[in-house]
Amino acid sequence: MDLDEVIRHILQTYRHIAVVGMSRDPSKAAYGVPAFLMRQGYVIYPVNPHAGEILGRRAYARILDIADPVEVVQIFRPSDQVLPFVEEAVQRSQTRGDVRAVWLQEGIRNEAARALAEAAGLLFVQDRCMLQEWLRLRPPNSSRYGGVS
Repeated sequence: MDLDEVIRHILQTYRHIAVVGMSRDPSKAAYGVPAFLMRQGYVIYPVNPHAGEILGRRAYARILDIADPVEVVQIFRPSDQVLPFVEEAVQRSQTRGDVRAVWLQEGIRNEAARALAEAAGLLFVQDRCMLQEWLRLRPPNSSRYGGVS
């Protein structure tokens, strides 16, 4: 699959997203992007050890702490801090079988993380904004824009 096909597949197939580094600050993308995705019907699991709750959803300290299924791990952390979270996503994929993809937000790149995720059979996207990609490749039958024009 080319990158657009991978992105389209992730957005159309998977609905449960763990958001690593999700922020409580409405002015940050790490708040706004997951808020938008929630309005589109995605189930968001905030991963932030410093928050109890974000957007009315319980926040978790680690990806492995989430009891519900997690299909995508979306990461809002600096590029040099990504690898441990990808390792945790791979571990979860291997032990629970639910994680299918890792997504590094726009401006975040890590080739070691890519190699690790792809070696584990996970789809991998980096340096792309999930909100912007949703708008660009909007899933069929989706008429809502979640307040974004």
